[in-house]
Amino acid sequence: MSDSLKATIATTVGASFILETACAATQTSMSSSPHTATAFEFKQIALPYEKNSLEPVIDTMTMDIHYTKHHAAYIKNVNEAIVAEKVSYQSEKEFFDNASTLSAKVRNNAGGAWNHNFFWQVMKPGASGTPYGKIVSALDGSFGSVPKFMEQFTAAAMGRFGSGWAWLVKDASGKLQVTSTPNQDNPLMDLPAGQAGTAHVKGTPLLGLDVWEHAYYLKYQNKRNEYVANWWNVVNWNEVANRLG
Repeated sequence: MSDSLKATIATTVGASFILETACAATQTSMSSSPHTATAFEFKQIALPYEKNSLEPVIDTMTMDIHYTKHHAAYIKNVNEAIVAEKVSYQSEKEFFDNASTLSAKVRNNAGGAWNHNFFWQVMKPGASGTPYGKIVSALDGSFGSVPKFMEQFTAAAMGRFGSGWAWLVKDASGKLQVTSTPNQDNPLMDLPAGQAGTAHVKGTPLLGLDVWEHAYYLKYQNKRNEYVANWWNVVNWNEVANRLG
């Protein structure tokens, strides 16, 4: 074999090896990148009842605007931000366990998406107005009585300055606590205590009340107290008990 042919073969083999090595390295890099996996996408649940079903507590127009405009916007905005910012978390739990790493846009809209999906499910038409079943003993054990719990929860809802939420939460020890959060924060988020926008109690939400003005202003105007008092009449205590476990 001539020296020139040997050189040609060596060059070709060497180039092929370099190319294969480069491709393998690229594939390894891509597979290990935190942003290449398909990220979680938030979805808006279907309302579990008709938009007029919570009348007269929550009027039909408010339900329509709240669900089709406000909630839908949170879903759209968070999913667009996930793509734009290359967020790679794979579940709601991952999102909120790592909320402190998220931009304000992702965190606020992720919270709005999740909080509203939760909110629709803890309400139902024809509810009893007061807790019943196993949730009663849990509330008695944590707050002394159901009326004391309702008083504390109402105070949290009324005391939240501006926009936010009131929550009944099961903490890590299994105890039930009442808390409130500003904006679209929720008790699942990992934000450090004392940080602006932090849930005062971290844990599993069992019940939540939206006290943003868009949730009640068309019917109640500035009378948040009437909205909160009437809202007890549509609480889905079966759902709360299911979440209690």
